[in-house]
Amino acid sequence: MSANSFDARSTLQVGDESYEIFRLDKVEGSARLPYSLKVLLENLLRTEDGANITADHIRALGGWDSQAQPSQEIQFTPARVIMQDFTGVPCVVDLATMREAVKELGGDPAKINPLAPAELVIDHSVIADKFGTANAFQQNVELEYGRNKERYQFLRWGQTAFDEFKVVPPGTGIVHQVNIEHLARTVMTRNGQAYPDTLVGTDSHTTMVNGLGVLGWGVGGIEAEAAMLGQPVSMLIPRVVGFKLTGELKPGTTATDLVLTITEMLRKHGVVGKFVEFYGEGVAATSLANRATIGNMSPEFGSTAAIFPIDDETLNYLKLTGRSEQQVALVEAYAKEQGLWLDPAAEPDFSEKLELDLSTVVPSIAGPKRPQDRIVLAEAAQQFTHDVRNYVSEADLDEAGKESFPASDAPAVSNGTPSKPTQVVAADGSVFEIDHGAVTVAAITSCTNTSNPYVMVAAALVAKKAVEKGLSRKPWVKTTLAPGSKVVTDYFDKANLTPYLDKLGFNLVGYGCTTCIGNSGPLDEEISKAINENDLAVTSVLSGNRNFEGRINPDVKMNYLASPPLVVAYAIAGSMKVDITTEALGTDQDGNPVYLKDIWPSEAEVNDVVANAIGEDMFSKSYEDVFAGDAQWQALPIPTGDTFEWDPQSTYVRKPPYFEGMTMETSPVSDVQGARVLAKLGDSVTTDHISPAGAIKADTPAGQYLTEHGVERRDFNSYGSRRGNHEVMIRGTFANIRLRNQIAPGTEGGFTRDFTQEGGPVSFIYDASQNYQAAGIPLVILAGKEYGSGSSRDWAAKGTALLGVKAVIAESYERIHRSNLIGMGVLPLQFPEGASAQSLGLTGEETFDITGVTALNDGGIPETVKVKAGDVEFDAKVRIDTPGEADYYRNGGIMQYVLRSLIRK
Repeated sequence: MSANSFDARSTLQVGDESYEIFRLDKVEGSARLPYSLKVLLENLLRTEDGANITADHIRALGGWDSQAQPSQEIQFTPARVIMQDFTGVPCVVDLATMREAVKELGGDPAKINPLAPAELVIDHSVIADKFGTANAFQQNVELEYGRNKERYQFLRWGQTAFDEFKVVPPGTGIVHQVNIEHLARTVMTRNGQAYPDTLVGTDSHTTMVNGLGVLGWGVGGIEAEAAMLGQPVSMLIPRVVGFKLTGELKPGTTATDLVLTITEMLRKHGVVGKFVEFYGEGVAATSLANRATIGNMSPEFGSTAAIFPIDDETLNYLKLTGRSEQQVALVEAYAKEQGLWLDPAAEPDFSEKLELDLSTVVPSIAGPKRPQDRIVLAEAAQQFTHDVRNYVSEADLDEAGKESFPASDAPAVSNGTPSKPTQVVAADGSVFEIDHGAVTVAAITSCTNTSNPYVMVAAALVAKKAVEKGLSRKPWVKTTLAPGSKVVTDYFDKANLTPYLDKLGFNLVGYGCTTCIGNSGPLDEEISKAINENDLAVTSVLSGNRNFEGRINPDVKMNYLASPPLVVAYAIAGSMKVDITTEALGTDQDGNPVYLKDIWPSEAEVNDVVANAIGEDMFSKSYEDVFAGDAQWQALPIPTGDTFEWDPQSTYVRKPPYFEGMTMETSPVSDVQGARVLAKLGDSVTTDHISPAGAIKADTPAGQYLTEHGVERRDFNSYGSRRGNHEVMIRGTFANIRLRNQIAPGTEGGFTRDFTQEGGPVSFIYDASQNYQAAGIPLVILAGKEYGSGSSRDWAAKGTALLGVKAVIAESYERIHRSNLIGMGVLPLQFPEGASAQSLGLTGEETFDITGVTALNDGGIPETVKVKAGDVEFDAKVRIDTPGEADYYRNGGIMQYVLRSLIRK
């Protein structure tokens, strides 16, 4: 019950229904606020309790100084939580474990129950093992159930054991597309109230829903668990970057080109920890599908959220996707009543402003390893010639001729390209040649684009025109189609476009997040062997949002993001060396060259298919019984009862150790003495580098663990599928094949030096960690800029903590990972401004003492702590940014804090 200090409680009548609302115009200054801060303001008005959320907090937000640096803490209470299965399984594991901990501490286990609606979509477990055949989808689904039966049984138990927890079964779609097409409310109704739909999600691309006017962002699983259990998210009122859109996209450009341009601009500007909000005349000209595509890429440009206000386009999309008339009417009435309706001419008060004329956007791709590294399509082949030199051997460079290549970032010539033509005899007996730059994966995948019918239809039309001219994909290209929802294949079928995609090898492989998260599946054995034996720098082209090193496929070194129609084009071209804007993709039946412009559909063609092939009935049919699942899901046997029956033989779901030995009273935090460095890392180390992801190799600690537990190599599955087993996940932390630990030069992967042994020999990070912990030696991580960027992977923090790391010292952090470290009881510290491990002369072989941490026991947050590393001393900035985070740290982590709070109620 709100304290209602501002007399904001009111009533809104919509049709025959009446709703309680909290009026924003009761707070002085609210009218000038950006849309996103108005949503936060309503949240505070409705949840004001006089303790955690006070009238002063509300006044602070109403009087927001757009130019000030964030300093005012507020408590944001999300309306709901959304999860995908990779991150959701450990959430439910933790909830089940918390129930047992409550019981052991004398409390009621039923108190551990989601207090906010929580929805989980199983979309991250399908792997594109089978492809290019009519039955690929069915085969992959059967493989998925076979690998994940234990996890799926556990999630089905959770669906029955916890209130307010729903599961969307496998084979339905990608979480973010299911969210915008069905789960998102835009305006929420609960207990007679109407209020803005807000959420946090356990996937960083939760921000896709920002395109629908819904404020939400990705958090770690530990933060999401707290939100499910009624804990508000502690945050500072952020700076808001206004991004003005003008003009319209030119024919021939796509939403992907637009979003890569925006990503490049915002990364360059710097928006980490900020909200981005789109405004201006160009917003009205931006389709909802394109808005969602932009919102989806928010983590790639680093912002917390990237939101669009509500307008007629929002309402049209809600109608199209089968929302009820009453819901659509409520969204319109509420948005207009509360000043949340888009005014294209308005200039809200923003902290910073950028502007983009949509007509200046040109066809682009991004790569070979970061989404912000945009390349104009016309320059892609030339840029590849330059970039590939970072991925080939010295011998290959010598062969190419070092002197023929200028030492600039934009080479003026394209000769001197490293080349190593390699013959492959395929399983069917055919013979072909591959070289550096061969496109070995061409994947229409990921939520970024598969929610967007314009680019999906464009891809299918490119396929149609290509097939009609007699073109085909190159035999070394693994082609996959993994849409975000069943609606996509429905409109392909209705428009009779499916046969053309199939003819090019883009058969349906699954409805889920595949290539973009590393679930691309293996390449054909003969191709994989040729790549590895000859150390070829081959490429992938995917319509995703993540192309980090080592992420897409272990055989592929260079990864490029592109629009779905360009993915099809590159599958036909077969190499990044081909300039697809000027060179022929192939020849037609008469031997005439066929160029990209010959098979590129017009805007009118795309719009015609979208208008005639997509209808409300498709969405209604796809989602009419979305939580029930198919017969295979319903047939899964599950245990009953409030607490889970852990199977001691399970290698998928195990009870984690977070609450072992926990008491109701907290222990004082202590300084860190005699610590050693587990890893010394460079810039842009992502959560993909830290968190276990992708395939599990037999000769790694995780592979050895599974082998010891009787698991055959073929049944190892992926790290993501085993996130419910902490034993596997600890062993895979910091084990990415592209990680370079500077303590162990010359190695790649999960290696360090173990200074518990004479001379500090190179060993697996996990093995060294076990030795350090046995010896009672705490550990630290040293890192460069943007530490922990990328997906909101809670295991990047959980694994760090379970390896015995007590502190991380980095030059800068991405928001989610820093928060997650605190949530797991790990202290995030920052080098002094302008300083780094390198500038301070740190080798990583020093012993570290960190003093001044105990000041947290007095209730405040010290600004800095003293770090002594060998002969070097410096003051490190404490990156516990809010009092709420300090409480979590004092409790040993967010889960312990929540548990103690709930028991005391």
